[in-house]
Amino acid sequence: MDSAFYIAAFVTVISTIMVITRHNPVHALLYLVISLLSLSMIFFLLGAPFAALLEIIIYAGAIMVLFIFVIMLLNLGKETAKQEKEWLKPKIWIGPAILSAILFAELFYLITTAHAASYNLQVLNPKAVAISLFRPYLIGVELAAMLLMAGVVGAAHIGQHKKMVLHRFLKEEDDIS
Repeated sequence: MDSAFYIAAFVTVISTIMVITRHNPVHALLYLVISLLSLSMIFFLLGAPFAALLEIIIYAGAIMVLFIFVIMLLNLGKETAKQEKEWLKPKIWIGPAILSAILFAELFYLITTAHAASYNLQVLNPKAVAISLFRPYLIGVELAAMLLMAGVVGAAHIGQHKKMVLHRFLKEEDDIS
């Protein structure tokens, strides 16, 4: 179990470094998904399978969809369609695919060979998680929700491409109605 933890930790650290060092936001998102998946593997190995499942559903699923939506919102225009075709080349997927394969092999090994008694699993129902989130940590949850909403509104505002007209006589004829 210790080697599985260190493999997952290694994948987490490498993919997180790749998130930070990528210039292309789509490439960074691919590595961020791998980082979140490997972090959920660490939660599972530490005896928190419910936290691992929440990590996959909420962060690797919902938050990544939100990030992709924001990137799509910012990349408006015909020139970005050509740029997206360049981003989807197979060489871009090699790094995340290798890290994903390592995590999948580790998960397959743990499922097939390990016994449930070897893990320190703690049974935690969703009601206990909800009570802990919405009682003592309510302010933190609300602040995180407001921060996400501010990010989406800011991205929508930045993503709007409006022409600045200095004077009404300088407008194009298509704009006059």
